[in-house]
Amino acid sequence: MSLPKVLIINQPFNKNTGGGVTLSNLFCNWERKKLAVACLGYLLTQKMDPTPCNNYYQLGSKERKWIFPLNLFGRKYYSGPINIGDRSNNKQKVVGKRSKFRVKLILDFIVPLFNYIGISHFQAKTSLSPGFCKWLDDLDPDVYYIQAETRESVLFCTEIIKYKKRPVIFHMMDDWPSLIGVKGPLKKYWEQKIDKEFRHLLNKADLLMGISDYMCEEYKNRYGRNFVTFHNPINLNFWKKAQRNNYHLAKNPTVLYAGRIGLGIDDSLRNIAEAIKMINKELNADIKFKIQTNKVPNWISNYKNVKHQEFVAYEELPNVFAQADILILPYDFSSESRSYIKYSMPTKAPEYMASGTPIIIYAPQDTALVKYAEEYNWAEVVTESNTTVLMEKLKNLILDMPLRKEIATTAKNVAETRHDSDLVAQEFQQMILKTAEKTIIYK
Repeated sequence: MSLPKVLIINQPFNKNTGGGVTLSNLFCNWERKKLAVACLGYLLTQKMDPTPCNNYYQLGSKERKWIFPLNLFGRKYYSGPINIGDRSNNKQKVVGKRSKFRVKLILDFIVPLFNYIGISHFQAKTSLSPGFCKWLDDLDPDVYYIQAETRESVLFCTEIIKYKKRPVIFHMMDDWPSLIGVKGPLKKYWEQKIDKEFRHLLNKADLLMGISDYMCEEYKNRYGRNFVTFHNPINLNFWKKAQRNNYHLAKNPTVLYAGRIGLGIDDSLRNIAEAIKMINKELNADIKFKIQTNKVPNWISNYKNVKHQEFVAYEELPNVFAQADILILPYDFSSESRSYIKYSMPTKAPEYMASGTPIIIYAPQDTALVKYAEEYNWAEVVTESNTTVLMEKLKNLILDMPLRKEIATTAKNVAETRHDSDLVAQEFQQMILKTAEKTIIYK
């Protein structure tokens, strides 16, 4: 049976975000000509990888309208089809380098303010334009694969489904609904309204997916629908080309964190730095803590053994991970962050497993990540926001070579049996094929 034509909504293919990497790996066996993506302009860059898909529709100023007076300051994005492989022609269509000051101002001040007073839930609306409808009609997809993490994206997806009915697959990445109504005078109003709108979208879906087993269990209880777990699979051959197999420590051992500094992660990274400082003092050692993040923590100069390094190309990650002596995967311990991350599973988790480097997790107990690690024993785990406890666990791992080897070997086995893209992508493909069989009903 030939593969169905899939329209992916709200998530582009890329190698620098968790969602983009996961999407690329799940659809790795798909025919390029059978994939298309529709997403907002701020998600697209000139460095997009056209390999898995090059048929995009950028939802720009003709589809997305801002309320007054925000419409006076919002960036104007091109609306229309984009061939990702045609880089020269895309320079006028895709926004290139973005102002760091503008991004910081929006993320650090405007977004929190709008979230508190409730404006963020209606500050902009994405609607079907005549141009998008024509593109959608010409594409004539067999099935929709949807991700949504805001009220705006939920309503837009619902509008697409109403305009052209097709089988719907909805994939949940994070428990963003739990953060709605956390703060602000209108929290109860928005919590109830968005919950109703979100449930309406879920009820339109023919297949529901979650990012972790824990999420799927919770959502079964919360929404009364079955969810199937699909997390980021990995290309084992890609990771085996530099896989670590030697567990003797380097002369100056390194603990590595590679990722983004998100909600509250900065505090956990500082705790790790403090724990390593304590170990160095006690053991008279010179252990380095390397932080490979999108920005430099403002406290880093206070620790002589903490080094920041820029992101590297995805193709270089196997070497970077294998060269570290320990990989650390931290979460935030704040109550607000716990609600968001509780059911999530980091994209880098199976990548860490496949690297062959021993892993330590620093995260709250009641999270999908900790539950998964403890069930399959692929990492050492610290569940208290306590620097002394973290220091002791790290020190034990540094001093115990058989333990490092045992953890790393187990992690590699889990990666091979549960995250092999050849197996997971095939199962994912079969799920979509089965769902797409309903297309004939709509056409």
